[in-house]
This record gives sequence, structure tokens and C-alpha cells, in this order.
Amino acid sequence: MKFLFDLDGTVTSKETLPIIAEHFGVQDQIAELTHHTVQGNVPFVESFIRRVNILGRFSVSEISDLLARVPLYPLVSKFIKENQSDCIIVTGNLDCWCEGLYKKIGCQCYGSEAEVENDHIVKLENILRKEQIVDQYRALGETVVFIGDGNNDLEAMRHANFSIAAGLTHNPAQSLYAICDYIIFNEKALCRQLNQLL
Repeated sequence: MKFLFDLDGTVTSKETLPIIAEHFGVQDQIAELTHHTVQGNVPFVESFIRRVNILGRFSVSEISDLLARVPLYPLVSKFIKENQSDCIIVTGNLDCWCEGLYKKIGCQCYGSEAEVENDHIVKLENILRKEQIVDQYRALGETVVFIGDGNNDLEAMRHANFSIAAGLTHNPAQSLYAICDYIIFNEKALCRQLNQLL
């Protein structure tokens, strides 16, 4: 069995993009875009391209260092560490931004990819489609549990054997309610459910 986790607000106890935006003083632009994306009003790919256009002009290494300090949900983090070979982070966020955060979490991580030159993003190379990672593990014969909270987790949840909408940081997107197997609103209950599925 493989447990595939969304990153922002599911494993991290804070959303990462607002942290980056606030650090560089562009929080109003990002907050509005993030809100519309989480609610499903702006398609994830379009939103992501717009967010990278805003944030891509800033130092990649500075962003990676900043995100390495983002707090994790302690019980979720503990579950991942105890089941490291069976837990995978699947995020639309950029690998180059999340490098330090990935190291802190300590399991296999998949993210979107960008070309970086002189510590700045020059172009997006690949926007991760989370359902492709679900399909990859299912093709290997694995039972896949997907845990997420945003509209961009919808297809991954549809493709997974089990799906959990986790309302830890904010309520899950409305679109997830109809298709997920479980809706859980606190970390202790989430980890209890994960352990039951083991």
C-alpha cells in the first residue's frame, strides 16, 4: 500500500505560496489567486503558471531555504517517517522551491519542474498531474491512498483506491466531497484512519 500526500496544508501546517509571497511583498496578488484556485474557480494549471510568473523572478535558493522552515503537522510527519518507504509527497509546487522541505520530510517526493539559471526560474518544464503518480503506483500493483484538500487533488482522488479529503488547514474543496471515501477535519483522526488502512 502506498500513501500519496498532497503537500500544502496537508503535510505542512501552513500553505507555502502565501509564505513566499509575504516574504517578497506580493501577498495580495497570490492570496487572491490561491483563494480562487482552492475554490475551483481558476483551473490549477492556469493558476500555477500565473503564480510562477509572479514568484519566478525571486531567488530559488532563498525560497528553498524559506520553505525548509515551514512547520509540518507533527503526527502526519511522524506517520510518514514511520512508513517512509510507503509514503510519497505529490505536489504541484516546484521541486526547486521545495528541495529543503523535501529533505525535512524525508520520503519520495514528486513535484513540478522548472529550468533554473543563475538562481532564477527561466521557464516551466513540467506541471505535475497528480493522477499520473497515482496511476504509476497502481500499475505496479499497489493499493493507493490519496490524501489532499484542494480542487487540484480531484483527479488523483478519482484514480486512487481510497481517497481522504483532509480539512486540517482549511476546509477541503467542495468538489472533493462527492468523490472521496473519507472527510477528516483533525490530524489525530487522520492518522488514526491512515493506521487503520495500513
